[in-house]
Amino acid sequence: MSSTNEKIISWLFETKAIRVCPQDKPFWYTSGTIGPYYINTHFLYGSEEKANKLLKLIDECKEDKLSCSAKILTATLQNYNEDSIYKGLIDSMCGYIKDNIKLAKIGCISGGERRDWFFSLIIAKMLDLPHVTIFKDLDSVLFYNGIASEAKGLDGKGVLHIADLITEASSYERAWIPAINNLKGVMRQSLVVVDRKQGGAELLNANGVKSHSMVEIGKGLFDTALNLGLIGKEQYEMIMGYIDNPHESMKAFLKNNPDFLEQALNSGDKSAERARLCVEKNIYGL
Repeated sequence: MSSTNEKIISWLFETKAIRVCPQDKPFWYTSGTIGPYYINTHFLYGSEEKANKLLKLIDECKEDKLSCSAKILTATLQNYNEDSIYKGLIDSMCGYIKDNIKLAKIGCISGGERRDWFFSLIIAKMLDLPHVTIFKDLDSVLFYNGIASEAKGLDGKGVLHIADLITEASSYERAWIPAINNLKGVMRQSLVVVDRKQGGAELLNANGVKSHSMVEIGKGLFDTALNLGLIGKEQYEMIMGYIDNPHESMKAFLKNNPDFLEQALNSGDKSAERARLCVEKNIYGL
């Protein structure tokens, strides 16, 4: 594993962009399942507090689509100059692009509402490329050198999409690729900070988009985290079981810890709602 990968993995844990549970307390996910880690890639902005502040700004300014890009870029540039982790990540991503993607074939960088914009606008600025700011309703704004205009056509230009995270690539399939197609552009490449290895890269490749990531969620990442002392041995073992078989490993945990589900059901917080969903859907067949 390269020194850049090790740095990014360290930053993921330092900013709590990856949180690993204690070995006896897996997290409840909104789906009603349980698992050993959470990923909030946008915390690499420097911290959860900083990330939430930028999300609030985005929610406020996206109502005026033409002025939105400039305001987000201003905020991210200021943070780039103030936060060493965010600066390190953006520099690493720009370096990766220059080393691995033929920029001569890329006419624009795109990013989708909302978390992609943490990374895509500033990278477009650093690489001196126009940015296609894509909204969830598939409206798009072209932003370059401080000037924003309604995106009307890309004349076949190649596009590099920058995102925080890829799981199953549902946002790409639903919105980002169609938005670029509507503009007569061609999304050729995608770069994400984290690939969760849940089929997203394969879906992109099937749509003619080459998928790149800075780090992948898998055994290698957690091997490094263990070696760096970022997680303990028992946490590591739980994660390895989950990576091998998420459903069966968590089913076994619930069987071996019968009080865990009952405590969640009686917790009175959001865990109770998720635990009820688990029971109603009989997710683990217990």
